[in-house]
Amino acid sequence: MKRRDFIRLGGLSAAAATAGMTNLGAQEPSDAPKKSLRAGLIGTGWYGNVDLYHLMQVGAEESSPFGIDVVSLCDVDRDALENSAKRVSERQNGRAPKKFHDFREMLNERDLDLVLIATPDHWHALPMIAAVDAGCDVYVQKPIGVDVRECLAMLDAARRNNAVVQVGMQRRSTTHLRHAKERFIDSGKLGNVGQVDIFSYYGGPGAPMTQNPEEAPEAFDFDFWCGPAPKLPYYPCLRSRGWRDFMEYGNGTLGDMGVHMFDMARWLLDLRYPKKVFSVGGQYVKRGGLANRSDTQTVVFDYGDKEVIWNHRNWSEIPDRRHPWGGYFYGSNGLLKASVFGYDFHRYYNNEVESEDYLDETDKYPQDKKEPGLERQCCEAIRNHMRDFLDRIADRGRPRSDIEEGAVSTICCVLGNLSMQLGRALEWDEENGMVKNDAEANALLARSYRAPWIHP
Repeated sequence: MKRRDFIRLGGLSAAAATAGMTNLGAQEPSDAPKKSLRAGLIGTGWYGNVDLYHLMQVGAEESSPFGIDVVSLCDVDRDALENSAKRVSERQNGRAPKKFHDFREMLNERDLDLVLIATPDHWHALPMIAAVDAGCDVYVQKPIGVDVRECLAMLDAARRNNAVVQVGMQRRSTTHLRHAKERFIDSGKLGNVGQVDIFSYYGGPGAPMTQNPEEAPEAFDFDFWCGPAPKLPYYPCLRSRGWRDFMEYGNGTLGDMGVHMFDMARWLLDLRYPKKVFSVGGQYVKRGGLANRSDTQTVVFDYGDKEVIWNHRNWSEIPDRRHPWGGYFYGSNGLLKASVFGYDFHRYYNNEVESEDYLDETDKYPQDKKEPGLERQCCEAIRNHMRDFLDRIADRGRPRSDIEEGAVSTICCVLGNLSMQLGRALEWDEENGMVKNDAEANALLARSYRAPWIHP
């Protein structure tokens, strides 16, 4: 019997996972002991800590089917690992997690029920596949992979192992967006949607990023950090969030910010793969720095009866400061502006506007005000996403952002970058997992892996 089946049948022994969680601002747990899920985190940087914090919060709630016992943490950055372990120990009344340098050693312990993966993008696929093969359910950050073949391999591994895999695309768990879907799209109030503009205009003016190469710090295993990706010279920005500027380690702004909004559009309108993907863009303004991702890009996802159009400019003024990162849904009856910060529905030809802001839960979760690195506008959505994850572990159902949804949204963004690179539209053949009539594009669906790592 696999560990996940044991959980479903209620065979886990009760543990003290709910003890000491009230300092996270969650509901007081009941007196009855609760079954505990043993959790591990791979990638203890910014969003790894954010995700783990919220998972521990919802596990402490009385309504949660499981408590959370953080058993182990893994990172190739020793300083980040120690910092995360200290924070976890404080939240668990001094129960310290085990610390690992290599995710394979952590998984070989066979003492985990679920794993969170919040590494840089180029390190999502191999740990996720290893985790489900080890019998764990997984919460993996977006984009799920850096190439098409990774995404398909991750989906196959999840299905082969009957694993619950939630992807960190939490727009599907955002309360005001769920209200917008019900009130304006599902009700027909918006009318027939013919076009959607999705966008990110974060970045603003300024010089391109420049740094001199250095020797990597002793506490940071740069070779392991690069892993299957090319090993560039070490720049200090790579140790923090600056890796997103390098296409070797991610998929640019489209794969970072665009995958969220494209997934939001697909979910709200019940879309899957587009008929064609076409993109243009490049480094038009912030030239001459270290970054090699595009600072300007337009992608047309052509669905035949509608278009979803992505734009980012990492150097300009924000056209709408209420919605710097979001989507405009143009319907036959009105315009729905939707973002992480709220929504505005504008009925055509009059001044009527219906709006809702994001749900700020800091009164209910006062620790949010003290926890470093939180995006307050996202906290409620992440907690909902984690609740859905735990509920699906309990009933073995498909979560809101199931790995298949993550694969579709990620693959489409990867195709957008390939279209920009090749200078032509790409038509995806979902049944055969390839681009139609384009051998050159198909040769780019899997990146080369650096030895000794093997592409899944």
